[in-house]
Amino acid sequence: MEKIFQKLSLSSASLVLVILIGIFITLFSAAKPAIEEFGLHFLVDPTWNKEVPVESAAGTINTAVNIADENAIEDEDDMILDEDEESQTKTLYGGLVPIVGTILSTLIALSFALPIAMGIAVFLAEIASKNISKFVGMAIELLAAIPSIIFGMWGLYYFAPIISDTFGGYQVSLLTAGLVLGIMILPFMAAITRDSMNTTPDVLKESAYALGATKFEVVKDIIFPYSKVGIIGSIILALGRALGETMAVAFLIGAVYSLPEKITDPTISIPVAMAVNFGEASGLGESALFYLGLILFVMSFIIISVAKFYFLKKAKL
Repeated sequence: MEKIFQKLSLSSASLVLVILIGIFITLFSAAKPAIEEFGLHFLVDPTWNKEVPVESAAGTINTAVNIADENAIEDEDDMILDEDEESQTKTLYGGLVPIVGTILSTLIALSFALPIAMGIAVFLAEIASKNISKFVGMAIELLAAIPSIIFGMWGLYYFAPIISDTFGGYQVSLLTAGLVLGIMILPFMAAITRDSMNTTPDVLKESAYALGATKFEVVKDIIFPYSKVGIIGSIILALGRALGETMAVAFLIGAVYSLPEKITDPTISIPVAMAVNFGEASGLGESALFYLGLILFVMSFIIISVAKFYFLKKAKL
């Protein structure tokens, strides 16, 4: 029975790795045509679905042959090649705009949500009475349960006009999407940080109060250092959700393939680009969308791995 239990546990743990590797292989296989066509230039190219003329390699060879032939035949062949070159085009795809949109909207969301989440967690863990803490805590958890499409609809019809009137620019913009994204990740950060702060032993806090420390000093010098591992963990989880959020951002970011000059300009993110274009994409365009998905997968993996293995390790020292 003990061996069966161990094997079941090992199988469950191994399943996670199998799923992770399977997703990577699927994304890479589907993105391979776009990777071979565009290479790493895809990362810095701001164009999307743009047709350009193609220089025919066959035309170059035939032209070289024609140079040695008679002048009359050369002129005739060149006319045919010119007609072929005019009719041949290829479509360019680049991922710079969605990549920049994803990174900027995530940074706006974290900048907005982090201080508010810390304030909520400190209030619930140390300042509020038990009844108020329980009531506000339930409200925070209910906020986390709201579907993302509800946030998108609310943001589009009620929040975006307020942001536009306050900061100027368009109603659907990078700023509006980032702020609503910040509201969406706020409950996760606040709830996990509160639970982490509640693990601080009372004897440490009471000793600090006995030495004359104020509540602010206890929070700053005792609670935050003791619970910093949990706080960083909450930020990592919120970061993962912000990077991959689709529906609410699709309502609010504008879905425009242009680099934003201001934070109040519309743009697009990787999940939104995939959601908007995937239904009608085929061939190289579909492969380019899988290339974007692979970039998002690798980007999320790198950011979360760095945060987990560097910051958490540093926090435990």
